[in-house]
Amino acid sequence: MSWVIGSLLGALPVGAVFTTTGWVLLNTVTIGVAGAGIAVALALVRPWGMRVPGPPLAFCAWLAVGFLVPLLPYAVLGSLLGPADEVASSSNDVPTMPGWEAALVQIGFVGMGLGLVLALPAYLRRRWPHTFAGRLESSTSGRSFVLRCVALAAGVVGLVWLAWAAGSTVAVAHPTTRDINWRLLNGVSGLWALITGASTYVLQRKGPIRFPRWLPVSAAWIGSGALFSWSGWKLALTLYLLLAHPPDASLPEDLTTAAFLHAAALGAGATLARALARAATQARSPQAPR
Repeated sequence: MSWVIGSLLGALPVGAVFTTTGWVLLNTVTIGVAGAGIAVALALVRPWGMRVPGPPLAFCAWLAVGFLVPLLPYAVLGSLLGPADEVASSSNDVPTMPGWEAALVQIGFVGMGLGLVLALPAYLRRRWPHTFAGRLESSTSGRSFVLRCVALAAGVVGLVWLAWAAGSTVAVAHPTTRDINWRLLNGVSGLWALITGASTYVLQRKGPIRFPRWLPVSAAWIGSGALFSWSGWKLALTLYLLLAHPPDASLPEDLTTAAFLHAAALGAGATLARALARAATQARSPQAPR
């Protein structure tokens, strides 16, 4: 809210590559999302949350987990490896975020992520204890094929992102614009994509597994949310850059390749979440196969 009010009054600079209108619109939407996050947080810990309609609460919590929980390793590594970039950026005339404000934002993200790690499983155990109990049923060959495609897509996308994080220049249009934050984000995203693909493969297999089933189910829920949430907004940004060609904004990676990867990740995340929801519904039914 301070960024919106400050930019309208001319007291705070508008973010790079944004007009005042675009900056105000973006942050107004963010304020609305924050309000929804506050409502979800309260619903997870207050008694009235057990009476809230399940589908919208589950959808919002799934998106929040996808955005925040995979970001926790990045927040830790970024705080350890970030000072050099901050010193370099402070040497030019571009306005930079004060250290206390950056710390406040970072603590907010980490706090919300850790809070979801604790509050959401406890809520699910109280309201839907069957959520982490089932297998991704693939009774038909077509459904089994779709799940294998999800695992393959997540694996391919993850390997490409990890390759970029490791320094590969394949499908990288502007190698000189790569920085530590770009590498870290690609590394964390790639790792979660591989975890998602492996979890999908394990859960759709028939027969017992050698570890508690809630582990791959939890990883699949988090990973599907991460693929859907992050690639959803990154795809929108990539398409904007690809179609509008703004002169003062670019990405290191080739935009066409990035758009294809984000579309594949978005589709894989949505498909896996639908399969997980179906498995949870079947586990809840007494007549459903175990």
